[in-house]
Amino acid sequence: MVQPYKHESLTDFTVEENRKAYLQGLQIVESYLAQDYDLIIGGERVSTDEKIVSYNPANNQEVIGRVSKANRELAEKAMQAAVDAFKTWRKAKPEMRADVLFKAAAILRRRKHEFSALMTKEAGKPWREADADTAEAIDFLEFYARQMLRIKEGVPVQSRPNEHNRYDYIPLGVGIIIPPWNFPLAIMAGTTVAAIVAGNTVLLKPASTTPIVAAKFVEILEQAGLPKGVVNFVPGSGAEVGDYLVDHKDTRFISFTGSRDVGLRIYERASKLSKGQIWLKRVIAEMGGKDTIVVDKDADLELAAQSIVASSFGFSGQKCSACSRAIVVEDVYDQVLSRVVELTNQLSVGNPEDQTVFTGPVIDQSAFNKVIDYIEIGKQEGRLVAGGIGDNSKGYFIQPTVIADLAPKARLMQEEIFGPVVGFTKAKDFEQALEIANNTEYGLTGAVISKNRDHIEKAREDFHVGNLYINRGCTGAIVGYQPFGGFNMSGTDSKAGGPDYLLLHMQAKTSSELY
Repeated sequence: MVQPYKHESLTDFTVEENRKAYLQGLQIVESYLAQDYDLIIGGERVSTDEKIVSYNPANNQEVIGRVSKANRELAEKAMQAAVDAFKTWRKAKPEMRADVLFKAAAILRRRKHEFSALMTKEAGKPWREADADTAEAIDFLEFYARQMLRIKEGVPVQSRPNEHNRYDYIPLGVGIIIPPWNFPLAIMAGTTVAAIVAGNTVLLKPASTTPIVAAKFVEILEQAGLPKGVVNFVPGSGAEVGDYLVDHKDTRFISFTGSRDVGLRIYERASKLSKGQIWLKRVIAEMGGKDTIVVDKDADLELAAQSIVASSFGFSGQKCSACSRAIVVEDVYDQVLSRVVELTNQLSVGNPEDQTVFTGPVIDQSAFNKVIDYIEIGKQEGRLVAGGIGDNSKGYFIQPTVIADLAPKARLMQEEIFGPVVGFTKAKDFEQALEIANNTEYGLTGAVISKNRDHIEKAREDFHVGNLYINRGCTGAIVGYQPFGGFNMSGTDSKAGGPDYLLLHMQAKTSSELY
């Protein structure tokens, strides 16, 4: 029998022992800063002259590490290694594949604070956010291993006298894994291991701003006994290596998490037949959001304000699930806005290595420029009531920003900003608030703060998002508890951490035997 799944607990940093363990994690990371990391192709390490350099976004002179950069020739070599490895890996017992994940989870759990500290350094994640990222990665490893053990015998179908029928799931083939920088461990690990535990082999092309976390995770998979060629580590540019692999005739599926525009581009390219290709490529895509917290007139207003602030400014708003719109019924609009401004002004901004910091930097100069530009647009479209200031003299810091009195169709209420900015819009009643909440091209997460049961049920039916949260913030889905993925331009609603996620990496085969 498959053991029940229990998610990884978050660390309590008020306990001195845990605080010291995290500081020790930071020391371990500092001991290996600025090292070089190779490509891994068919289990062999390959060094290239051209490197992708990873910098600390809170201190942009500090080099976290350098990874070798793949070109097309090396990408082709990695593809052939994956094609070869698939021949044997697809026949490896599901129990053996699951064991690799269980072992990797155990290693990661032992090195939990080191990996969290690495994300504090490489992605600018404050302690709490980094700790949650590592916990989620452990969850993905264990959850998908257990899911594989559940589906390894397929699904029962009807048989008749003298006829035995089976319905089995078999792996797809070679996949291209293109994870984001904002959850550089959890999503990168989750998308990689879901593919491999299902019996596929992959080429992992990590985000160029956070490749060291990925390199260290691949080392864990090796330690856990993953055979050569099952995961090939090929950092490289999207234009050169990414496009080449998406277009490749041997690519069977692409698992992508990132922006709407890149997702659409991958979807389009994957739909075209390459010479020698004999299948329709499958695309598993999670592409961002414009997420809303709706506040009803009879809501718990303190809960509403706390939820908006935590969901908007946790990890500097750099989550596809972040609250970037607050739509508040007019009866309580001024009260909620004023409390959100009060709470926002209390947030500490700075280097996330300091445990007391709530808001760290945005990821890089280009993100900084984009967010500052949106703040300027917001000042024209609405009323700046908190924040609005950036400082990129040493790192890429932006004060948590609140812009009030925006029209529902204002750019700030429609376009994904991916930074610490939240816009406020007033609605005349709950019905109108829901209409405004649904007026974007996205449909990822949303939250409703209300004590009105009829309104809650209406939101359950009519708020068109993949993950709806009631009387809590709109970030922080837990693997196995709130399977995550959205509608419309938020992607293919591929529910990560859900009961059918592995099936996206497999195909069904019916066999019928007459006696």
